[in-house]
Amino acid sequence: MNQSIAPVIGFVGLGNIGGPMSRNMALKHFADVLAYDVKANTFDILDGTKARFTASLKELAEAADIIFLSLPGSAHVESVCLGAEGLAAASRRPAVIVDLSTTTVATARKLADRLGEMGIDFADAPVARTVDAARKGELSIMVGAENAVFDRIAPLLRYIGSDITHCGGVGCGQVVKLINNALVFEHTAALAEMMVLGQRAGVDPALLLKAVSKGSGDSFVLRNHGMKAMLPREFPSGGFPPEYSLKDISYVMELAQQTGTSAAFAGLSYRYYESAVINGFGGRYFPIVIELIERNLGPVCESVQN
Repeated sequence: MNQSIAPVIGFVGLGNIGGPMSRNMALKHFADVLAYDVKANTFDILDGTKARFTASLKELAEAADIIFLSLPGSAHVESVCLGAEGLAAASRRPAVIVDLSTTTVATARKLADRLGEMGIDFADAPVARTVDAARKGELSIMVGAENAVFDRIAPLLRYIGSDITHCGGVGCGQVVKLINNALVFEHTAALAEMMVLGQRAGVDPALLLKAVSKGSGDSFVLRNHGMKAMLPREFPSGGFPPEYSLKDISYVMELAQQTGTSAAFAGLSYRYYESAVINGFGGRYFPIVIELIERNLGPVCESVQN
């Protein structure tokens, strides 16, 4: 990107994924990078970079040209964008707001309409993959935006992502991200069931995963969530917990209802992660659902009768 025309970047939300993303932007972008988070201790992630911190969203909006958001969900994104102390309330507004969070499709499209009336372009660009991928700048980013907006933000998204897909107009990025997440949550629960079943039937779980990985049952979930989390039973706090799974699945089910689409598997996976939270497994990495299944605490389906 030409340094003389590089925009000032603003970044809101320095959490598990937002922190590494903002750091990559601060290290790679030619021009200024400004950051804001309600938690001051999150600023440590930007130590050693040129990033500067702002005291408020309004201050950020008045200085930045393009602002990226990495927030927990729809309500947070709406508040940051449209709240009384939000970005759109500033005397000088950014040209573009890019939401890297996972929200409902309806939220993305509503924000695009509301912000558009104020002269602010909007794109939904939710990210996928792990915290490690965020640190390496190798996230997958699914973008919903008008063509001209996509062309403007794509060079900046390459600071944080190795795979950037323009999925269509505003909201389409969220559609793809929600489907991606639903498939991961459903598959994780299904794999957990089969790992427990295999072990109870006499097959070592490590051998089971190795064997299945060589056949048509192989998958990203098996090699990552299965081998790296469920097999060693490593479910750290501070990652992506069952509570977040519930949020995303609820967004999927809302979209399914709006489009008149069956989403039975999504509904079943919702019940699994809901049971995980109810039974004290919340706050830790969501593949912990396998421990719920081991203790026979998850949703129970009747056996198929011949």
